Amino acid sequence: MASSRKLHWRGAALLGLALAGLPGASQAGNATTTFQVQITLVASCAISANNLNFGSGIGLLTSAVNGSTTLSVTCSNSTPYTLGLDGGNVSGSTVTTRLMAGTTTGNASTTMQFQLYSDSGRTTTWGNSSGSWISGTGSGSAQTLTVYGQVPTQSTPKPDTYQTTITATVTY
Repeated sequence: MASSRKLHWRGAALLGLALAGLPGASQAGNATTTFQVQITLVASCAISANNLNFGSGIGLLTSAVNGSTTLSVTCSNSTPYTLGLDGGNVSGSTVTTRLMAGTTTGNASTTMQFQLYSDSGRTTTWGNSSGSWISGTGSGSAQTLTVYGQVPTQSTPKPDTYQTTITATVTY
C-alpha cells in the first residue's frame, strides 16, 4: 500500500508540473520593457505633367489658338515650393519667346511661336525665374495647376507637326 501512495504522489507532482505550462495556469512573475517607434520626414516634392496639344487640322494662324494642360505637384505638408517652366528645347527658344520646331525631315529648322501662361487671361508668362514662376505651399496631397497656352497670330509656316519639350521644375 505504501508503494501505491508514493506512485500516486509522484503522479500528482508530475501532473502539476505539466499543468503549470498550460495557458491560464498561474505564473511565477513577468518582466516588461519599452521601445521607441519613430520616422523622420524631410521636405519632399514630386511633379507630373500632361501634354499640351493645340490641336490638328489648323490651316492658317490668322487668329490665336488657345489650349491648356495641367501639372500636378505633391509636396510635404507645409513645404513651400516654386514651380517654373523653361523655354523648351528648340534652339533659340526662351521663356519670353517660346518656339516649336517642325518634325518632318528637312523642316526641323522651321519654327512657330507660342507662349505659356499662369492665368486664364493669358497675360502672365509662366517662366522659371522669380516673378514668373508659381509659388505654393505643400499640403501632403496633389495640387493641380493649370498651364494656359497660346499660339498667337503669325505667318503660317509650312504644314507639319510642330513641337518642343518644356521642362517643369519644382524647387523646395
